[in-house]
Amino acid sequence: MTTNPFNELLGHAYYIVHPDLNCFIPSTPSIPVNHQVIMGDTTSDLPTCGRTRSEPVKFGRALRDSEFLFDPSYRNLNHGSFGTIPSHIRNLMRQYQDQAEAKPDPFIRYTYPQLLDESRAAVAKLLGVPTETCVFVSNATMGVNTVLRNIVWNKDGKDEILYFETIYGGCAKTVDYVAEYNRGLVHSRCVPILYPCPDGDIVENFEKAVQEVEKEGRRVRLALFDVVSSNPGVRFPFEAITASCKRHGILSLVDGAQGIGMVKLNHLGEVDPDFFVSNCHKWLHVPRGCAVFYVPLRNQGLIRSTVPTSHGFEAAELQGGNLKRVNPLPPNGKGYFVNGFQFVGTVDNAPYLCVKDAIKWREEVLGGEVRIRDELIKMAREGGRLVAEALGTEVLDNKEGTMSACAMTNVALPLPAEDIEASGEEPAVHSYVLGTLMEEYQTFVAVFVFQGRWWARLSAQVYLDLQDFKWVGGVLKDVCDRVVRGEYKKNKVPDTSV
Repeated sequence: MTTNPFNELLGHAYYIVHPDLNCFIPSTPSIPVNHQVIMGDTTSDLPTCGRTRSEPVKFGRALRDSEFLFDPSYRNLNHGSFGTIPSHIRNLMRQYQDQAEAKPDPFIRYTYPQLLDESRAAVAKLLGVPTETCVFVSNATMGVNTVLRNIVWNKDGKDEILYFETIYGGCAKTVDYVAEYNRGLVHSRCVPILYPCPDGDIVENFEKAVQEVEKEGRRVRLALFDVVSSNPGVRFPFEAITASCKRHGILSLVDGAQGIGMVKLNHLGEVDPDFFVSNCHKWLHVPRGCAVFYVPLRNQGLIRSTVPTSHGFEAAELQGGNLKRVNPLPPNGKGYFVNGFQFVGTVDNAPYLCVKDAIKWREEVLGGEVRIRDELIKMAREGGRLVAEALGTEVLDNKEGTMSACAMTNVALPLPAEDIEASGEEPAVHSYVLGTLMEEYQTFVAVFVFQGRWWARLSAQVYLDLQDFKWVGGVLKDVCDRVVRGEYKKNKVPDTSV
């Protein structure tokens, strides 16, 4: 690669020229040159970090310092909320963005769809499903909204949506909105979970809920459930619930917001849910925001419109004087479903293009999906045990260990939950804990109350090691001790409810 002599004109600190792509690539001087590579159609120059291609990198602090973009003072133990990307993928994303700025119409209208198809093919292979069943949306919540807003509910008002009490808050509110908007055509019902429990108990509770609905002369039209729930962060038996849905003729909507890149999903075609969405920007090292949205061919006719509706929509009957609706984008010969999601208004979809690159980076630098998955689950389990020992509490798991078969761990906090709830000071305690972690310790931990106890959810990731868990165990012990001493009362959150 050669240096671009027009750096000042291009407004970047430093540029290099990629000989294969014939374009300029923005480079950051603090990042080694071997990171400044654009993959595109070539994968010959991935970052090597001083090792041979056949030697997988060691996970931990050295990887964080060489490959990721964190402030040196910050420890990211909450990967599960927003994810992050290595510098290599960041540079690829910037290159796609620069191409869009260099020649907006040729790139957005013609080049972008081709690159998008490459990412669709790559993620479909990872999931074990046909490419024509996969498109991208901005996040898992968007995918859930797309399904729930497209379903045509029966006019007799007997349809119900089943969900579990660990449902993600944004999705729960979507269910509430759909029920409200449809004015009595559909209702919702929550299936209880008492953790810890065997997976079989969850399936049994679901079956009981279906039977209760049927006894009332109603029908479960759709069930919404997780791959890995958010709070608590535990693996959910989505395969068994999907099978139960099939037996009862219920549409299954799987919220895999926490899923791809963290747990095994290459059997998705065998599980065969009716709808599935998973954030690529959380555990697959893809830039925010990007989620794969899977709809098998049999159900694509149910998804009449993207959210929002855009050029791909074709009305069943034209209104307004039968005016012909013109799609200004180039014809592509793709099916209605794929074509609809290819362009949904003008937004920066560069993260979608990075999916294929992130998968390749994970294979060639991190050692592949199996290695990543196995080591992160092991790290989460061992790290959770270390934190629980420091706090004198326990990890949330069942005897079978299936709840902890993911890259997150949930550790009970030694806080007097009943007393805090009785005093009405949960918001103040929560704000104090998070504020102290961020301001004094330069970290963040997802802290929540679940079934009468305070919990901390911690994420394992390739840039962490067990020393990070030992460290955060001591930090949480100190913060909890300070809460018990009442220090949070000095910094109460003002009441903004009125």
